[in-house]
Amino acid sequence: MTIEYLDVKRGGGSGRPVTAREKIRGIEELASMAEKTRAAGGEVVLAHGVFDLLHMGHVRHLEAARAEGDLLIVTLTADRYVNKGPGRPVFPEPTRAEMVAALSCVDGVGISNWSTAEGVLRFIRPTVFVKGQDYANEEEDITGGIRRERELVESFGGRIIFTDDITDSSSSLINRHLNVFDSEVTEYLNGLRENKVADRVVSALEGIQNLRVLMVGEVIIDEYQYAAPMGKSAKENIIASRYEGREAFAGGVIASANHVASFVDQVDVITCIGEEDSYEDLILDTVVQNVNVHFVRLPGVPTIRKCRFVDPGHMRKLFEVYHFDDTPLAGRKEDEVCSLIAERAADFDVVVVNDFGHGMLTKRSVDQIIHRSKFLAVNAQSNAANHGYNTVNKYAKADYVCIDAPEARLAVRDRFSDISDLVQGPLRELIDCDRIIVTHGQNGCVTFDNKEGLGKVPAFTRQVVDTVGAGDAFLSVTAPLVQSGVPMELVGLIGNAVGAMKVGIVGHRQSVQRVPLMKFLTALLK
Repeated sequence: MTIEYLDVKRGGGSGRPVTAREKIRGIEELASMAEKTRAAGGEVVLAHGVFDLLHMGHVRHLEAARAEGDLLIVTLTADRYVNKGPGRPVFPEPTRAEMVAALSCVDGVGISNWSTAEGVLRFIRPTVFVKGQDYANEEEDITGGIRRERELVESFGGRIIFTDDITDSSSSLINRHLNVFDSEVTEYLNGLRENKVADRVVSALEGIQNLRVLMVGEVIIDEYQYAAPMGKSAKENIIASRYEGREAFAGGVIASANHVASFVDQVDVITCIGEEDSYEDLILDTVVQNVNVHFVRLPGVPTIRKCRFVDPGHMRKLFEVYHFDDTPLAGRKEDEVCSLIAERAADFDVVVVNDFGHGMLTKRSVDQIIHRSKFLAVNAQSNAANHGYNTVNKYAKADYVCIDAPEARLAVRDRFSDISDLVQGPLRELIDCDRIIVTHGQNGCVTFDNKEGLGKVPAFTRQVVDTVGAGDAFLSVTAPLVQSGVPMELVGLIGNAVGAMKVGIVGHRQSVQRVPLMKFLTALLK
């Protein structure tokens, strides 16, 4: 069949072959092409994917797709929605689009600004939606997306088919043949691939879904004031800056709760807010559906707010202002916190403590937490307000401790020894805890289990946008894994992937989610 309007085969009707760039269209224009094809009695075929490293499997997949109809449209996932691991996509969306458009079997190419194919499907309404054989089994789809796509395509009379030509993936080719990682990380990942770790990762994450998690700690309003430096003030020895905007996020224990809520069925939070500048509406608007928050309201003080002044050009933090009263709780308000812990902790499979050292968690409340928890995971954070006064030995006993390297050094008063030596030596002696992870920034993390011994997991990203909350995300997602008996080195692997995803997010604009994390890890291990 010939569709006369299709000038994509000739450059604007000039008789010359159309160039690859001329095939790249907006989604609405592609939808118009599809509508004209259907009106002329033709069949529209849609293929969708990342197409990061175009290979022969892709070519055969698209040739097979073209044979199913009269017009083949290919849409590509926009860069910001690619969840294939650190350094991905290797090729930016304009390059990926042009590579696909260069194939003669392809009639039109577009960039999808939706996180899934469903948005494109609603616009294009293909007669045939073509996917690779890897997606043929709906039962193995961790996202549930294949079922939703099939139902959507069938709702407007289309069908979904699966080609069987792709024998390799872009992820596996990139991991094996391009220098995405340094030699240490490459060697480590190769060892995991040989041991078929990907299936164990998926099983571990699926195995914690039924757990109930109680989060205890301070909520912190993380405020970002964006100010672009203009230059030195004419009258003062200061830098004058231009205000460009503001964002405020519910951070601290609330951000941690939102992270873990994607992985387990129920999350409760015990926290404190001030009655002045409470930010309660922001907090309640932020928490996800399966998070239930229990507030202790503090009169005469604000909810803790940390205001960071940020150069928006490079997301470089200039300075920070704390709005808070960190006097330790006492009297009736301390009683309220202790009562909530006593009433609720024993009902949960895991209790996770985000102790930011700002006065909420006193000796009495810590004793209640230790006494009442079935499984206790702890982070005692060191920050500018409490440096040296909020170390992890505040907790005499825990089932899992997750702190960073400076926090470990402060706790054992040792600036210079190797972190591995500290973990299995003085830190282990300082607190009654059989499972410990010390995160170490670009050096990854060190894991310790009293039975497994010591392990090291490298970091998977060097691209850092914002480190705020990365350690908290690591703790909140890994605590249920440790409780369920997942080996500590596997916990460290998953935790480092969580950290790699979190440092790519400004503030708490979004949480680390289960499905993107699984995609990140499976792509990493291909």
